[in-house]
Amino acid sequence: MLFSRMLLRQFPVLGPLIAGGLVYLAGMSAEAASTNSSMPVYIGTYTGAKSKGIYMAQFDPVTGKLGAAELAVRTTGPSFLAVHPGGRFLYAVGETSNLGGKKAGAVRAFRIDDATGRLKLLNQQSSGGEGPCHLSVDREGKCLLVANYGNGSIAALPIQADGKLAEASAVIQHQGSSVNPERQAGPHAHFITTDAADRFALACDLGLDKVLVYRLDAAKGTLLPNDPSFASVQPGLGARHLVFSPDGRFAYVISEIGATLTAFAYDPQRGALKELQTVSTLPQDFKGAKSASEIQVHPSGRFVYGSNRGHDSITVYSIDPGTGKLSWVDCQASQGKTPRHFVIDPTGQWLLAENQDSDSIVVFRLDAATGRLSTTGQVIEVPTPVCAVFAPKR
Repeated sequence: MLFSRMLLRQFPVLGPLIAGGLVYLAGMSAEAASTNSSMPVYIGTYTGAKSKGIYMAQFDPVTGKLGAAELAVRTTGPSFLAVHPGGRFLYAVGETSNLGGKKAGAVRAFRIDDATGRLKLLNQQSSGGEGPCHLSVDREGKCLLVANYGNGSIAALPIQADGKLAEASAVIQHQGSSVNPERQAGPHAHFITTDAADRFALACDLGLDKVLVYRLDAAKGTLLPNDPSFASVQPGLGARHLVFSPDGRFAYVISEIGATLTAFAYDPQRGALKELQTVSTLPQDFKGAKSASEIQVHPSGRFVYGSNRGHDSITVYSIDPGTGKLSWVDCQASQGKTPRHFVIDPTGQWLLAENQDSDSIVVFRLDAATGRLSTTGQVIEVPTPVCAVFAPKR
């Protein structure tokens, strides 16, 4: 019930899908429900010869149909996206190492056009470091958090009332290294997000094998090291992305180099993580190169999903609701090459896999009872897709 209310607050158009588990309201035709429930999906890419920026497509959670992609805005290097909680603005990294002749990447603010869904650039700011690869907006929509892979720093940028970004109010440079001299000679911040209460920001650093924890004041845009200041994954795994369980009791980290999932118990009062378990994202008999990428938890909190590049698959684990520990369920081919990212729709019925090197997004049906994925046969073409986010239809 709590999950249903949460969905309705963020995506009110999904009411027909939620109440009683129905796919449309009594008396409403399937066609009408489908029309009313469609929502835009924004797709981040690596720009170059093929891609020109951020793309958009319409997704229908009643039928699982994903429409053809079209260019929403021309921009450079928008490899990760985040939508403001109010649904009016979208933010993108500019994954570069040079901005205006300085060693820094960019973060950009866009307004979402109510009528067309297309994006209009509001402004851009320095990301506070080189090669920004991830960003997120705090729960209240007051500040943008960004992780810079190139030099291993994180930053907070205040969000103004008109959606524009102010200059960074906090920049923190990570320090140290880990055991892999090729990948971990220095820090490589890869992810940052807030917990449910907006009290703490957690940043995964692939180069340090750590999840660093900061006390966050979103209104002031400040980040201060917490005590305890970090939790570690096993040396050499390369912590990449993190996701919380819906109830906030557990956090799950996917590690790129080791292709693992690590389950942590989370103490929201202290901002502390305690390791519970580490498991592989790959089948036991796989002998190829490891390169895990994205992680998501099902809206029900019953399953966690992780994607594997090289193996080109999405792995499913079930979550024990009492202990937070994981049990293997399945490993499904991504139906494309290099699934750098995937996203689960707000109803929990569909999963969209972004296959970077086959220029495709594949739609899977998701079984909410078993967690397993099944193919729908739906594939759309998008040049070098590496991120997708849903936006509420307003």
